[in-house]
Amino acid sequence: MEKSIIKKGSKEFIMFVILFAMMFAASSLFAQHQVGHTQITFTDPARGNRAIQTEIYYPANTTGDDVSMVAGQYPVIVFGHGFVMAWDAYENLWESYVPRGYIMMFPRTEGNMLSTNHQEFGWDLQFLVGAIQAENTKPSSIFFNGVAPETALMGHSMGGGASFLAADSLVANGNTNLKTLIGYAPAESTTNGVSSINSALSITVPAVIFSGSNDGVTPAVDHHTPMYNNLASSCKTFVNVLGGGHCYFANSNTNCDFGESTSSTGISITREEQQDVAQDLTNLWLDYMLKGDCDAFDYFQDSLANSTRISHLQACAVNPTPAIIDNGASLTSSQTGVSYQWFLNGNPIPSSNSVTIPITTNGDYVVEVMFANGCPKTSAPYTVTGVGIERYEFNNFNVYPNPTKGLLNIKGANLKGKNVQIFSVVGQVVVDLTLEGETTLDLSNIQEGVYFIKINGIIKRVVLTK
Repeated sequence: MEKSIIKKGSKEFIMFVILFAMMFAASSLFAQHQVGHTQITFTDPARGNRAIQTEIYYPANTTGDDVSMVAGQYPVIVFGHGFVMAWDAYENLWESYVPRGYIMMFPRTEGNMLSTNHQEFGWDLQFLVGAIQAENTKPSSIFFNGVAPETALMGHSMGGGASFLAADSLVANGNTNLKTLIGYAPAESTTNGVSSINSALSITVPAVIFSGSNDGVTPAVDHHTPMYNNLASSCKTFVNVLGGGHCYFANSNTNCDFGESTSSTGISITREEQQDVAQDLTNLWLDYMLKGDCDAFDYFQDSLANSTRISHLQACAVNPTPAIIDNGASLTSSQTGVSYQWFLNGNPIPSSNSVTIPITTNGDYVVEVMFANGCPKTSAPYTVTGVGIERYEFNNFNVYPNPTKGLLNIKGANLKGKNVQIFSVVGQVVVDLTLEGETTLDLSNIQEGVYFIKINGIIKRVVLTK
């Protein structure tokens, strides 16, 4: 797993050990299958019955060709090979991903040095996304009832660029199986006027691009970085493997290695080290995107933040942790999600599935917010006291004008003796005093912006302008 250097004996070290142990346990749970293999030649009638010879590796009870598949349904990875590279250069990948419960498909098309067509290769990858789903419904197929709908497009070099072409078409056609795109040193593909860099503009699925910092075959500035910048994904990550090269994402391959020897300089890590970095992160990303493992996303983010073996860029709407806002007679989640569950003293509150709930009992309240990506976030406990006495005696207060240029009036019943605090959006307290009753505060010496006023646990939003 991805490691970071933390001083032994520190709090951070202890937390890291716990995290690492959890990641190791999760890895052990996933790495449980043997690798089966079969070959299928699919036919695409839309392109003159084009034959797409495909090597497929899948979770099996025993290792071998055409052996039975392990019971269950498994997500799919459709992988595009590099220029004049055979599928078997990527044994390192199927040996890493398939035992964890993934089906991997490797089309063998477009392998001729003199007649390679990137556009056709992209269409092959696109076609296979649907073709394997059709196998799921064939009683005679090894994959009958064994294919999950969740699919990733992945590729290396030429195949990485072709994956962008395929993803562009799938997104445009409204395909719902494609969940993510992963490129290992993806190369710009320009056959017949298409462009992987231009295709990125239309790709909205979450994506990860891996690049070796010393790649001279497809330099990041000309290939990987423009693709990353153009991606329209709601969550995209660029991983730069420090000291890495172009061909090291795959096993040793004569054609690729020769090209690298004439173009890349300064590679300072081994092939095994580069593969270790890329596969650690890819496994976590796949588990999150294709299996809905929300903890895997947290581990992925932790690895990005702490690894000394990479640098990275990311534009990703990470699910925020909610806070609980006390409105006096009710509680509200500070974050909006697709669903909610409230808890009181550790127990779920029946029918509490709204962003706001009424307060009826003293105790510790917690809200769990479910976000659109299927991952929840849980608030810290919020303690409610004085139900039926102080809380309903105070009821509410009003502040005006709002927005204000400086003077803020506070009106309401039973204000005397109540503590008032005004704090900024980052939690800095700018006012802290005890009220003598209804009053007017002069905030003219405070910087303009959005603030929150809190009295007796009730919070309101105030906008200060100049």
